Amino acid sequence: MIHNTEEFMSRIRNVLFTEEEIKAAVKAAGQRISAEYEGKPLLLVSILKGAFVFLSDLCRAVTVPCEVGFMAAKSYYEGTQSVGEVQITMDLKQDISGYHVIIVEDIVDTGRTLRDVAELLKKRKPLSLKVIALLDKPDRRVVEFEADEVLFTIPDKFVVGYGLDCGEYYRNLPYIAEYGE
Repeated sequence: MIHNTEEFMSRIRNVLFTEEEIKAAVKAAGQRISAEYEGKPLLLVSILKGAFVFLSDLCRAVTVPCEVGFMAAKSYYEGTQSVGEVQITMDLKQDISGYHVIIVEDIVDTGRTLRDVAELLKKRKPLSLKVIALLDKPDRRVVEFEADEVLFTIPDKFVVGYGLDCGEYYRNLPYIAEYGE
């Protein structure tokens, strides 16, 4: 457990994307989504916990009517290494067959989580299904999966902030930074 701000901040290395850069990218994504889905039933699905901050800002940047839903899927359990299996720990409550669905994800890393979630949702026959990811880390991909839209691409570094965590800490940072022990 981290008990003080000095210890908390001592693990932050360089900032990769500032709060202002993230806000601008999210606003532009919201404008694109609004233009594409005008007059269509839209459901934004957040993968918890990491994507909740991104979803919050993105849904406010979308100017057309939309609903939100939440799923929880785990592939990281403790620390900075993926355990290699994806578990759906909370599923959507609503029938998605009448919606254009956009999965809102924090990071595409190995690709396993999004591949599995997308396959699960496709079986439920939404009107359309797309994935928007805040970050893409293509050097870590172990399965074939590409998001339909990515706001930022990063190298193979462990990052925190803007919803992304390490041991449940750092989600509250308004920027994305490299994490180091």
